[in-house]
Amino acid sequence: MRRATFGLAAVLGTVGAVLLAATVTAKDAPARTWATELSLVAYSTPREAYAKLIPMFQRTAAGKDVDFSQSYGASGEQARAVKAGLEADLVALSLAPDVDELVRAGLVHRSWVKQPHEGMVTNSLVVFVVRDGNPKKIRSWNDLLRPDVDVVTPNPFTSGGARWNVMAAYGAWRRVGKTDRQAQANLLKLFRNVVVQDKSARDSLNTFVSGKGDVLLAYENEALFSRTKGLDLQFVIPKSTILIENPIAVVKTSKEKAAANAFIRFLQTPAAQQVFADNGYRPVVKRVLERNRKKFPVRPGEFRIDAPSLGGWTKVQKRFFDPKTGIMVGIEKRVGGDTG
Repeated sequence: MRRATFGLAAVLGTVGAVLLAATVTAKDAPARTWATELSLVAYSTPREAYAKLIPMFQRTAAGKDVDFSQSYGASGEQARAVKAGLEADLVALSLAPDVDELVRAGLVHRSWVKQPHEGMVTNSLVVFVVRDGNPKKIRSWNDLLRPDVDVVTPNPFTSGGARWNVMAAYGAWRRVGKTDRQAQANLLKLFRNVVVQDKSARDSLNTFVSGKGDVLLAYENEALFSRTKGLDLQFVIPKSTILIENPIAVVKTSKEKAAANAFIRFLQTPAAQQVFADNGYRPVVKRVLERNRKKFPVRPGEFRIDAPSLGGWTKVQKRFFDPKTGIMVGIEKRVGGDTG
């Protein structure tokens, strides 16, 4: 059987070999041949979940003859790699615009959003990962603007997670009555406090664990996952934060569309959604989410990317992340950041 191998390194010992982002390679095991091979190209954080889900799928009637090759990395870079020719049957990315980029390239059918759960396979929230005991008393988005707070977040021009972080901050300030101009000014203040912008969410987690920063803007699932590996990262869910929605789609050039769609259907079963929950993701299947509600509390100020002050990813991508004219390009230039 082909098994994914991850070029992982220990981070501070306590993290073990689970937190370093890497592209996965595959090895042939001599004992078995496979009728079908699927290539899964994904963003960096769900690889441990897929390490459990793929064998589960292979034990089903639909997956018994299906092998997988896997690649993991920053979501934006993964989308660009597929555009450039990286073989893929399935893409599991951090945010819808990365899939839409493949739609515009003619590689994913635009109807992907009409799949169950609007094409999403997992949810999460943007949270604040803090140092033990939260010595800086970081609880709100305004706390990230204080001069004594160093922030770690990925680069929004390579990482889908970073774009979620930006829109969580901007959207939260708009929800409490800040004008567009005031919320943009706060984003500039926030990024003046950012000490490291890594390529991916997983790289940023490693940076924080290595000792840099007072707070990490991260996925809730990353913080919860770390606890399963012996690292008791403390985190705060701000009163107002964005619901992260992670898409999956079949690539049009796939020669194994039937198997690829079967895998997506499997990922939306209660058993598979529970595996995602065990790895820190909020399930998209409501009854599985409710079964895990103690782990995933309701936030009164939770909002989505289509909130009125944001307008959805189509508007947000152009306004905030256009590589030439976007708001974040201007902010990165003013703080001396890298726009990719």
